[in-house]
Amino acid sequence: MPEGQANHNDTSNQQTPVVPIFGVPFSRMNMDETVHYLTESIQQRRVTQVITANPIMIMMALESPDYYRVMEQAELIVPDGAGVVWAAGYVGMPVKERVAGFDLLHRLMQVGEEKRWRVYLLGTSQEIIEETASRLQQKYPLVQIAGYHNGFFGEAEDEEVIAKVKEAGPDLLFVARAANNQEPWIYKHKEALGVPVVMGVGGSFDIISGRLKRAPLIFQKLRLEWLYRLIQEPRRYKRMLALPKFVVKVVREKENVTKRWPTP
Repeated sequence: MPEGQANHNDTSNQQTPVVPIFGVPFSRMNMDETVHYLTESIQQRRVTQVITANPIMIMMALESPDYYRVMEQAELIVPDGAGVVWAAGYVGMPVKERVAGFDLLHRLMQVGEEKRWRVYLLGTSQEIIEETASRLQQKYPLVQIAGYHNGFFGEAEDEEVIAKVKEAGPDLLFVARAANNQEPWIYKHKEALGVPVVMGVGGSFDIISGRLKRAPLIFQKLRLEWLYRLIQEPRRYKRMLALPKFVVKVVREKENVTKRWPTP
């Protein structure tokens, strides 16, 4: 992909400026522009997969051709991780700001209040999804929580889950599943789902439900949310090892970071 060109996906009439990081096309839009873009996607009923990506996901993509293809073909990838924001600036193609998935979810819910959108929640445990649905409904009473379903289902149940989502007819679908299958699952089924905006939200439901706390503002400003998350969930340390590897790779390959990257 040429540097800084519009989104590669031809299904959208809109064009978004991007910076490719090892071939993964990150949006350079700020939060307000992103919300506007996705609002139009919903109004035009234009199927849009939103990936809120970080360096760990980039490294996963470079190691897995299938995962790479999912990210390469997504309609919109926003720079969720602070490492992505740093990398874009380091190679001279800065993004306007970090677009955190947790904040984007809430911004879309705010617009949903005005537009009376229908929202479906998919993922995590039954207890967490129920509490998340309850808290979001309390906070955004004019948004209709059209339904929810836990994330503990396999391929054999995919058709049943998709049918439930379609029957609910949501404008927005937030999906919180394991990192290795969240985006691939959305990519595989987004056309069948027929929901205008389908967004992977990672651990957002854990925070909304109260199971985990979001990093304090000082951690966010210092771009250390990953550290706070690691303190809360030490078992994530193996995944976090990808962060220093990403930094080293960007520094060593600075001249090639934004060039077209061959599919692994």
